Amino acid sequence: MKVAVVLLNWNGRSLLERYLPQVIENTTYEGADIIVADNGSTDDSVAYVRTFYPKCGTLLLAKNYGFAGGYNRAIKQLQEYDTVVLLNTDVAPAKGWLEPMVELMERDKKIAACGPKIKDDKDRKMFEYAGAAGGFLDILGYPYCKGRVFEHIEEDKGQYDVDTECLWVSGAALMVRTREYLECGGLDEEFFAHMEEIDLCWRLRNMGYRVVRVANSEVYHLGGATLNSTNPRKTYLNFRNNLWMMIKNHTSKAWWLILFLRMILDGVAGVKFIIGRQGEHCWAIVRAHLDMWQSLKKMLKKRKEIQSKVVIKDTLPEILNGSIVWKHYITKSM
Repeated sequence: MKVAVVLLNWNGRSLLERYLPQVIENTTYEGADIIVADNGSTDDSVAYVRTFYPKCGTLLLAKNYGFAGGYNRAIKQLQEYDTVVLLNTDVAPAKGWLEPMVELMERDKKIAACGPKIKDDKDRKMFEYAGAAGGFLDILGYPYCKGRVFEHIEEDKGQYDVDTECLWVSGAALMVRTREYLECGGLDEEFFAHMEEIDLCWRLRNMGYRVVRVANSEVYHLGGATLNSTNPRKTYLNFRNNLWMMIKNHTSKAWWLILFLRMILDGVAGVKFIIGRQGEHCWAIVRAHLDMWQSLKKMLKKRKEIQSKVVIKDTLPEILNGSIVWKHYITKSM
């Protein structure tokens, strides 16, 4: 299997200096090429890679197309590879991280996407927020993970050391079959950043493909390298993109009612931000909802196209039949 490990870079020389040597050292699979796809950087990161790591490929894009747009343009130029790995520039893979994922993909052609355990590079015994040990959704579209529910993050004690069928794996380290990636339309460029990997994996699952988190592969993620949690822009993107994702992918006949309930809970989150004197985050939620309504016609058109490809009509087992908010905060059962 030919694998392209693609690091999407934008003005990230400091991250490349820190993490690229670890990627090169620990990527031991002989069929893999490491490629830095540059999103129109204005720093000297491309020159740095070409000077110090000439065996790494470089792929230049005209401008910063965001996470989704950058990867879409890069992967269209890498169709000679069987699979591509979307790997953040702030990720340090463990030794031999790639082989278990390749072996799994070679064994089961119905697996369209897989990923490793995501652990915290700042504290390597802990899972990391963005993906942990495999991602799921509740009925209202709230994402959560094995090893991470909202802000509660677990220590890795081997409790998830078995391959796990899931709804999504983190875009920090996501292996996907090139053909299936392009077949389902790739990442939604209107998302720009945040939750686009969940949207992609949900589409693949609805089309009948499998998504798996691989037990004996792990990487260490710094996190927050694009936008940190205190940035209202991140709040805006998370809330807006989540609503878009629900409109496009939810297969329930009552999807519009579920969306309405979700928006009510978003309002509760906004009130909580105001109480916590974070009014700019409340305004970010308001803007997210306004933009959702403004783009509704466009999203309904996307929904019609996506739903026409749905193979699995019933609710996916990777979508919790209930509210993770209720189970985590009220009943304390998760």
